[in-house]
Amino acid sequence: MTLPEGTVLPVVQAPATVLGTPSEPVDPTAPEILQLAADLLATMRVSPGCVGLAAPQVGVAAQVFAVDVTGHPKARTVNGAFVLCNARIVEASQWQKGREGCMSVPDLTGDVKRANRLVVAGYAPGSTEEMQITTDAFEARALQHEIDHCAGLLFLDRVAGAHAVYARKVYL
Repeated sequence: MTLPEGTVLPVVQAPATVLGTPSEPVDPTAPEILQLAADLLATMRVSPGCVGLAAPQVGVAAQVFAVDVTGHPKARTVNGAFVLCNARIVEASQWQKGREGCMSVPDLTGDVKRANRLVVAGYAPGSTEEMQITTDAFEARALQHEIDHCAGLLFLDRVAGAHAVYARKVYL
């Protein structure tokens, strides 16, 4: 399915209400969801260092997110740029703590424990057939981060320990 041309959208920052509210499932074939998918990809492409962006981060309470870890030095498995709707974790294992940041929390980073191996199920925009993505390492972390956004969670909600939040040294 070819997506329409995307529009770059402003990124919402914490403490915006939409970031802390669980999003609704979507119809992946709806025209507005196809447009949202294109907008998420367009916004990611112009955002330095961005490897994932969820609909709540652009002010839309929908279970849709984009991920692209291509070229990132921490990436091992790379599925390229993709968008998933109504994603859910099917299998998670090999938990590790790692540093995360977020465009919606630009001044902070934090240590978060996440699965290093992951299987996620969801729908590509325009499709009614569920697909699965199997991944690991950095891409697995990015997927979990974006799924959390769709559930109304920020990485700050999952920091591992009392002293696991840090001032960001490099700004996006």
